[in-house]
Amino acid sequence: MQNRREFLGMMAAGLAGPEWRNRASAMKYRRLGRTGYMVSEIVMGGGGIAPDNHDHVLLALDMGLNYLDTAPAYGPSEAGYAKVIQARGRDKFFLNSKVSLWDENRRKLYQEIFDSLPESERKRLRARAGEEIERSGAAQPDYFCDYFAGQERELSSAALCNVMEAEYGRRIDRGKNYRQAILDSVEESLKRLGTDYLDLLMCPHGANTPNEVSRYPEIFEAFETLRKAGKVRHLGFSAHTGAAAILRAAMKTGVYSAAMVAYNIVNHRFVASALEEAAKSDFGVISMKAANPVHRLNEHKKPVEPGRVRLIDEAVPGPWKIPQKAYMWNLRNRNLSAVISNMTNAQMVKDNVPLGMKSA
Repeated sequence: MQNRREFLGMMAAGLAGPEWRNRASAMKYRRLGRTGYMVSEIVMGGGGIAPDNHDHVLLALDMGLNYLDTAPAYGPSEAGYAKVIQARGRDKFFLNSKVSLWDENRRKLYQEIFDSLPESERKRLRARAGEEIERSGAAQPDYFCDYFAGQERELSSAALCNVMEAEYGRRIDRGKNYRQAILDSVEESLKRLGTDYLDLLMCPHGANTPNEVSRYPEIFEAFETLRKAGKVRHLGFSAHTGAAAILRAAMKTGVYSAAMVAYNIVNHRFVASALEEAAKSDFGVISMKAANPVHRLNEHKKPVEPGRVRLIDEAVPGPWKIPQKAYMWNLRNRNLSAVISNMTNAQMVKDNVPLGMKSA
């Protein structure tokens, strides 16, 4: 494991200027906001990574990729990256993991309270949650994009938690279920990864509303504890739904340094202005779900609207595969620091990593 003295040295170096890892002459890099990390334009998603499926990650590192993303929710992903660390060393890449348990805990706790209430009260709360979603505009089809099964349920649950918090939040032990849950999750992630620290911690993992990044000081308290202990360097979050409003709320806290948000040619008109604001505030943003809305074989096998496929074909003409075109289109936006690709085999690495190289 990399020791804490090295970590503190990197913290000091990061304050002085850009921080490079695994720098390759053929790869293009961009600065991840105020973290100072110079990250490859294409970065590695954690889905499908496992102890017996990580050789393609080594191939990507050989090409100059230098940022790896994972989460406890991704099954054996963290254990798979542990094999990468053993093979190449911790100093070859920036490493991000998430706190998958935090948002799951919040939804579960409020659902238990909700289920205990009389039907008249449940009806009132559901109506208020629906009004919140309507006001946010997050459910508009080209903004929502329907990235995965259960996305609509997650948004509804998050809105319900928000309206319940003022009246029922006192029933929840916030120190245990929010702050301590984060500390415990990070400790477990570090053990699985076989490292002493994360370059970036994302919490919440999959925020659906601005409340989740702005009204839970326990997140910031846990982060400060971990930062002082040398276990986490920067705080971020991820968001599929309603990304623009969440991004703006996170920037206002002054605590978050970076984010991973859904951004693509379909939701562009909803998110682009927030990305511009983030760049002006030196807030790093990695885009995810670049290809999902336009790829004929998206994650939950739902048919993709032909008009969306035509949209990317017209924007990026040529013999490229649809996912490649989607990544290329995203990389045109200089307000982004990188685009994440969930590459699960060597062919995907050979297809996608070169899109972030100087010959592309």
